[in-house]
Amino acid sequence: MKIKRKLTSLLAVSVLSSTLLPSAFAQSNPAEINAAIRREGMENSKVMNTIHVFTDVFGPRLTGSPNLVNAAKWGAAEMKRWGFDSAELEPWEFGHMGWVNEMNSGRIFSPVQDTLTYEVLAWTPSTKGVVRSDVVSFVIPTFPSPENEKVMQPPTQAELTAYFDSMKATVTGKAVLMGKPAVIPVTINPAPRRISDEDAKRRYDPANPVPQGPPAGFTPPAQVKPREGALSGLQIAEQVDKFLVDNNVALRINDAAMDHGLMRAFNNRTFDPSKVVPTVVMRNEDFGRMYRLIHIAKLPVKVEFEIKNRIIPDGVTGYNMIGEIWGSDKKDEVVMLGGHLDSWHAATGATDNAAGCATMMEAARILKAIGVKPRRTIRVACWSGEEQGLLGSLAYVKRHFGTAENPTPNFDKFNGYFNIDSGTGRARGMSVFGPPEAASPLRSVLAPFADLGFAGVLNGRSRNIGGSDHTSFNNAGLPGIGVAQDPIEYFTTTWHTNLDTYERIIESDVKSSAVIIAAAVYHLAMSEEKLPRYSKDAMPKAP
Repeated sequence: MKIKRKLTSLLAVSVLSSTLLPSAFAQSNPAEINAAIRREGMENSKVMNTIHVFTDVFGPRLTGSPNLVNAAKWGAAEMKRWGFDSAELEPWEFGHMGWVNEMNSGRIFSPVQDTLTYEVLAWTPSTKGVVRSDVVSFVIPTFPSPENEKVMQPPTQAELTAYFDSMKATVTGKAVLMGKPAVIPVTINPAPRRISDEDAKRRYDPANPVPQGPPAGFTPPAQVKPREGALSGLQIAEQVDKFLVDNNVALRINDAAMDHGLMRAFNNRTFDPSKVVPTVVMRNEDFGRMYRLIHIAKLPVKVEFEIKNRIIPDGVTGYNMIGEIWGSDKKDEVVMLGGHLDSWHAATGATDNAAGCATMMEAARILKAIGVKPRRTIRVACWSGEEQGLLGSLAYVKRHFGTAENPTPNFDKFNGYFNIDSGTGRARGMSVFGPPEAASPLRSVLAPFADLGFAGVLNGRSRNIGGSDHTSFNNAGLPGIGVAQDPIEYFTTTWHTNLDTYERIIESDVKSSAVIIAAAVYHLAMSEEKLPRYSKDAMPKAP
């Protein structure tokens, strides 16, 4: 027993020494700090557990929902458990009440019997109890272009009104099958899941970056002169919503228009359930079957649905989750890293973007665990409202930093924000908003991680908002740093779909990304000078 206790004591001392060793002699030794980061990130990682909790316990995390708030509270508490100096939820005004789906069921019971596969559209109302209804096919008419009879164009107001008048008596109290089923081509040559090392090197070669233009063989659609008086898509959509509400339609069924049972369900664009009818997005296979039964077999189709949704009044206030490791001599300066915590509701939001938040939390945890004493404050941010238009990060940047044209006192104390938001794939490169010299230090610092697939860093000058939350910083004239990743199945399979679950995460990839980002954050937190920025005269104009 004494021998066992002695061995246990020696082991504990050995583990403690290996953990604290970097703070003793490696603060200025890149090779030693990189080794410590790798060791901690690969051998003691917490990233998969963080993803598990965000997805399996708190997923989905729709903006304005209790799940999102509870996920943020857990994440803040977890960072405190890791030894972060502060962790809190910071409010911002979403302006819309929250929404959750509490239960739903749907089946076809005539002329065949089968369970239907679908997702409920967010911010739509519940059905009025159980709906047992005939299905009515509702197809907005289109008309040949005067220039090309093969090109169909939208109706005029008179044509749309005539169609509405013809359908009024038919749709009342019924389930409406909206439009024709999409014809999805069979994929013969699937897109590659990884970027080859050669391609990655070409993309991130500062002397010869590869333009990210249309794919080879892409032919833009022919431009056809619009029919005189034809309505826009938005005009038609608004009138269709009102028509369905005014005529007491019991249920709207939209086609997911994706292959292999994939579905993306977004939201009622008004965020007001009173302006739409209960709505589901159905897999293309079920939608097409019902359409063919009606139009080819000429058989009446009957369905049964029950949907219970709930409005969350407190959802008008959104929350960003913020955690900090305080700096020393440059404590009032900040290096940021993060991703968005909110997700869509068709799945549990693993690749979009629990993985991103967990990776950034893990990168900061690694630095804390190995005993780094950063000069600048390291701040992790997990945003909400990203899926509705980067709302959480835009509100944060405006409040804390302002813009290059109207800065707050903290504008000049900012030293970069790293963002990851493209799925489970490992980090392959970065793009930093700033002059060419802004990319150089990061390129040099991350060169030792080529064995993990990291290829390089480029600079950029666009202040357009879009893509993900780093562009909220770019838009303000601050160095936002977007992390590019291997695509894996992101845009083809998991992005916003019903398959975005924990099972789609590649553990080795998220570990590698956390290690790479930890090394980059360490450099910006410790360097004597901040990242170079565009001068006032050279600053690109904001859109």
